Formats: sequence, structure tokens, C-alpha cells
Amino acid sequence: MSRPQIGQTIRRIRQEKAFSQQALAARLGISASYLNLIEHDQRGVTASLLFKLTDALQVDLAALSGQAERQLETGLREVLSDPLLGLETVPEAELRALAVQAPNAARGVLALYRAWRVAREDASGIALPSGRRLLLPNEEARDFFHDRANHFPALEAVAERIGAEAAAAPAEMNHAIAERLRNRHGVQVTVGPLPGALRRFDPDTRRLSLSEALPRESRGFQLAFQLMLLEARDDLDALLAPAPPSTAEATALIRLGLLNYAAAALLMPYAPFLETARALRHDVEAVAARFGVSFEQTCQRLATMQRDGARGVPFFFLRVDPAGNVGKRFSAAGFPFARFGGSCSRWIVHQAFATPGTLRVQVAELTDGTAFLTFARTVTGPALRWGEPRPVHVIAMGCDLTRADELTYADGVDLATARVGIGLSCRLCDRADCRSRAFPPLEHRLVLDPQETAATPYRFEKR
Repeated sequence: MSRPQIGQTIRRIRQEKAFSQQALAARLGISASYLNLIEHDQRGVTASLLFKLTDALQVDLAALSGQAERQLETGLREVLSDPLLGLETVPEAELRALAVQAPNAARGVLALYRAWRVAREDASGIALPSGRRLLLPNEEARDFFHDRANHFPALEAVAERIGAEAAAAPAEMNHAIAERLRNRHGVQVTVGPLPGALRRFDPDTRRLSLSEALPRESRGFQLAFQLMLLEARDDLDALLAPAPPSTAEATALIRLGLLNYAAAALLMPYAPFLETARALRHDVEAVAARFGVSFEQTCQRLATMQRDGARGVPFFFLRVDPAGNVGKRFSAAGFPFARFGGSCSRWIVHQAFATPGTLRVQVAELTDGTAFLTFARTVTGPALRWGEPRPVHVIAMGCDLTRADELTYADGVDLATARVGIGLSCRLCDRADCRSRAFPPLEHRLVLDPQETAATPYRFEKR
């Protein structure tokens, strides 16, 4: 898998902004011929020129980093390698060109593939009685948050306004929210047995019931969620109005995600949270203790620190269950998640289940040489009754290795030699020496020799 070249990205954005090469070159203070060389990736881009480009094109650094194009390229490679499509191997150069030069067309290909997969499932008798859906609600919700870099300034503003009015220290925030619910909205909060639920609000009696099974930090989050449900409704409507989701289910999922975002922003205000995270070098457990929130809540909040002019470390975030199902994922770090399959068994995400409650660190290197400092730990939810297994998930995060020195988890790790080679998934990985491989790669031909038992599960060669 290759990295999209920044020159092609600059060229595409320039054309979208309707600038000629001469006009953009004049704004940058360089010659049109030099800009032409940059756009054809025959000249590099200095840091100072990069900042000039963001001003001239009115985009942020993330738009020029190639992360979005790289994610598209990964998705295209995965989709077009599906053997059911019956395609010849698509050259990497073609995938790169489509992702960089025609991103809308690339997204259209991915959308069509998703629709085709849903149609196949429907044809197999898995369709809901309500009929077919061209896009699964959870996929639409994931795309909604990914396309907006998982950062919503309007909700940050609402949370900051409420936080300023409450004027409470982190240790007192739960009480302050409960008082605001009572004084402004007439909501009475009770904690006790709540069969089959963790939170229940009755609009008629204005009673908010929380399950006694919830730990303190989860009760605080549910209080914040309820407050945002009452006070941020107009802001949520404004966020969804420009491009309404395609179904009622997708709308509900996105609204719930936005309410969770707003609740986290209230409990972990942007500027103090970012300052604390930097001071503690992103020690998640220490940051969580400072704000009185959970490990998972802290990790999710760290993945939203993308405010213009005050960006945090770009993290990816992932929550996985023991069966390998991904419940939540987001990548501000450019980590190319596989959209339609599992992940690599060599990745620490899966190994963390073997050491419950222990945070594990790994330098993970993809097949193109890109490396990430990753860390993972299990989290356990409450059991609501005797005999019910407690839900267990692994929360994983990571950042590009170039930012590793900003994390306490890099201390004592030899970043140059401690790398573990992983792939996106077995079907998309061409590591020939992997002993953990479950499937051969899609783009290779199996080499079978009955005279020898290989050390690896599959031998293969390029088609």
C-alpha cells in the first residue's frame, strides 16, 4: 500500500478551488513552473510553503496530508480485490490515481460496494421486514463522524458555555450537572435498581433513573448525556440539516453519537483537557483520574482534539469485542482500518484480551513501512444480574511514530527495533513470513508443494 503524493492532492484542491497554476503560484510567491513540478511530485514541499498552501487554498494541514486519500486507497484496494467481482489485479498506481485525483468517484465505488453487499445479504433472506437498505446505519454513522474529523465546534461551544455557568471543578461536576437538571429542567435524579436498562428518563414525571450497577464515572456521563439531550437539541438539528441521513435509524445513531460527544465535551472541557493530556504525556489512566471519568471515555475524548489552532496528537481509536467485532472506530492518525473485514491477529488489539486490565504497548509497522505507537487495554462493563457475563472489550489507540515522544508509553521502548509487522487483514497483507496468517492474500497465487511442510500456513506468489 502506497502513500498518496502531496503534489497530486495540491493539484486536485487547486482545481476544486478554481485557481489556475499561475494564480496560486503568485499567492505562494513561487513560479508557475515550480508549482507544476510540485504538483507532479518532482519537487518537495517545505514546511513554510506548506503553511502558505493552507492559507492560499483555505484548508487545514490534514487536507494536505494525504490521510483521506490514503484511507480511500485502502478501501478501494480491499473492495476491488474481492474475488466475487472477478477482476484482474488492479495496479497500485491506478488505485492511487483514483483516490487522489477523483475522490468523489472513489467514494462512489465504495458506496456501490456497500450497497451490493447489503443486497446480497437481503437476497439470502437476512433482510428486515421493513425492506432493503442501501447503506447500513452504523456504516453511515461512522462515515458521518469520520468525514468531520470527529470534531464538532458547535457542540464544544455548548459544552463550554454550560461548563462556564456551572463553574465546578472536575470532582464536583456530577453534582453541578444534577443541580442544573433539577433547577433548570425540573428533573429529579434517582439511583437504584433498573431492570434491563442503565438509564431511563420519563418526560411526563421528569424523573431520570440511573442503574445502581453503574460505576460513578458512568453515572456522571449519563447525567451529562441527559443534560445535552435537553439543551443541545437545536445544535444537533443544525448539524444534521445540511445533509440529512438517509434513514431514521442512521439519524438516531448519529444523534446518539453527537450527544455522547457533547457529554464528553462537558465533562472534559477542550482546553483544560488538552493541557492536562500534554502535561501528563497522555497517560490515559492519570488523565482519567484527574477528570473523574473512565479509561474509555478518556480515550474517546483524546481522539477528538482537532480544533483549529489547538490540535492535539492525532490518535486513532478502536473498540473491539472478544469475537473481533469492531463496535467503534475512528482514525485521526491516518491508520487505514479495513472496512469490510477483520484486522491482523499480530496486532496488540487482540493480544490484550489475554492480560485483562493490563495496558500493553506495541510499535506496529504496516506493510508500506508506516509505523504507529499503539496501546491497548481491556475494559469491563457491569453485569446487571447474577450469572450474566460481564461485557468485555479492548480499547486501543495509537498515533504515528513521529509523535511517540509525546506519549509516556514510549518511555523505555526502542522505537527503531521493537517494531512488529502487521497488516490490515490477512486478505490484504502480502507478508510472506507471517506464521499467524488465517487466509492467503487475495492478490496472490497459492504455491502448494506436497514434498515440504512450510513454517508458514500459506506460500504464495504475485499473480
